[in-house]
Order: sequence, then structure tokens, then C-alpha cells
Amino acid sequence: MRPLKILIFSALLLSGCAGREPQIVRIPEPLEPVMTEAPRPQSPGSLWAGEREGLYADMKARRVGDIVTITIKEEASASKEASTESGRDTTMTAGIPALFGLEKSIMAKNQKVDMTSLLDASFSNQFKGSGKTMRKEDLVATLTTQVIKVYPNGTMKIRGGKSIIVNNEEQIIYLTGIVRPEDITADNTIDSSHILNAQIAYTGKGALSDKQKPGWLMRIVDNVWPF
Repeated sequence: MRPLKILIFSALLLSGCAGREPQIVRIPEPLEPVMTEAPRPQSPGSLWAGEREGLYADMKARRVGDIVTITIKEEASASKEASTESGRDTTMTAGIPALFGLEKSIMAKNQKVDMTSLLDASFSNQFKGSGKTMRKEDLVATLTTQVIKVYPNGTMKIRGGKSIIVNNEEQIIYLTGIVRPEDITADNTIDSSHILNAQIAYTGKGALSDKQKPGWLMRIVDNVWPF
């Protein structure tokens, strides 16, 4: 019974070393409209309210709560290659053929000593290394977002996301950033390349996502294995 308790305690201790996985991005609650009804004109003789769209203006997002569609088309690629090669050869020879006439007596006392060749050493070192990495990512999607803040200069902060569940597999896409009104087209769409400080997340969870990562025991062993 005691070995079983020790085994369970060790498993719990090692599970803490496995590290935590990044959390799935959650879609924030959509911003509720400030007013559900159109404001009435303050002047009885006015035909149009000042807050409404102009007669000839495009129906584009301009205010908090307005909706704008984002065309996401992100392509990123990077490659890096490095190589290093170095070498070093050293040879050293030293001797004392003459030492105040004492070299002959020294050699006579010890036949193994050669005063002309006391030291002979050589050293050679060679190193060669190379590395190469390549990465490519593509993301194409369409996402409808909402204006959550309008800055004094007219730029707007947008935010939005959507969740799709197919066969118990959940896919989540989320986007936030800052856009300019002049970059929004007449059909109330904007390309993701025109978004400042864009944060785009595309994650998922489910059976398929679970199969793309090692099991919990393998993660524990990978974290505690010293070699």
C-alpha cells in the first residue's frame, strides 16, 4: 500500500512539471448597441437627424456599435541559413643545443635527454556547423467585427470573432485592431493589411486538436528527462 501511495504522489508531482498549455482564445461578448431606437430630431423643422447618415454618404462604419467586415488574407514566410567553419593548427618545437657548456655533461649523465629536442608539440582543431530554418503561414478568412471605440482623430478600434463547431471540433477566430475610416470601402469592408496593431488568433479544440499533441505522460517525461 505504501509503494502505491508513493507512486501516486510522484505522478502528481511530475504532472506539475509538465507545464501549462496556452489557453484557447475566447470571443468577448459583442458590444450592445447604446440605443435601440433612432434619435428623434431636436428641431421640429428638421427632416434629418444630425447623427444619421448623409443622403449621399456610403453606409460605412463610423460610430461605436457599427459593424464592419474584415477580409483576412495574411501571408508570412521567413527563411534563415547560417554556416560556420573554423580551423586552427599549432606546432611548437623547442631545444637548448648550448647551455654554457653544460649540455654535454647533462647528456652524459642521462642518455635519454636530448638538449637539441626538449619539446615537440602540435595541436589541431577543426569545427564546422550549419543550420537552416524555413517557415510559411497562410490565413484566408472573412470576419465581421464591431466598432468598440472611436478616437479623436477619427480612427476606430474594432473587435470581433466567431466560433464554428463541426463534428465536435471547435474552431475559433478572433481579431482586434485599429482602422481608418478612409480605408473602409464603399461596401463596408476592409482588408486586414490596413489594420493597425492587428491581433489575429485562429485556434481550435476537439478530438482532432488533441491528436496533434503528445499525451500527458509523454509531456511529463519530456520535461523531467535530463538527456
